[in-house]
Amino acid sequence: MKKIAVFASGFGSNFQAIIEAVKQQTLNAEIALLVSDNPSSKAVERANAAGIDAFTFCAKEYAGKAAYEQAVLAELRKRQVEYIVLAGYMRIIGPTLLEAYPMHIINLHPALLPSFPGAHGIADAFHYGVKVFGITIHFVDEGIDTGKIINQFAFHAEPGDTLETVETKIHQLEHKYFPMVINDVLVNG
Repeated sequence: MKKIAVFASGFGSNFQAIIEAVKQQTLNAEIALLVSDNPSSKAVERANAAGIDAFTFCAKEYAGKAAYEQAVLAELRKRQVEYIVLAGYMRIIGPTLLEAYPMHIINLHPALLPSFPGAHGIADAFHYGVKVFGITIHFVDEGIDTGKIINQFAFHAEPGDTLETVETKIHQLEHKYFPMVINDVLVNG
């Protein structure tokens, strides 16, 4: 069974979906660690409730990205983590982690890449007026949402959809498919 670390900054609903998939044995992995740059996040509460170790940090307390990524890397190595899963982690991954985990960092993006990269993918797509929304699960590289695409899942907008209804549909796709795709990557390496 492969060991994963989940990185999350906020509410952690995708982290919770991963926890549930592990419990239901549809994701054959051990969640060895939650990493969060927000010590008071709901994701940290979810880790505590599930008995999962959490490493939290405040970026401003470090000399820079390399320094806090070295601290994170030490925690990952201590737990023999093989894959990193980004589930709402709102920091760009730097060279320290990219070099230690090449093609072993998986990200979930709430839009159909290469369109609408960045932190506001759902809102950007909605305001642009797209008729097809979706999610992209991809490997992380040095760019912003530019890594090799693993899989995508989509749905057509319906008349009367609002930004809120689209966000709800996106989250449903995320919770259903993200754990499945993670499992596929872990199995097929």
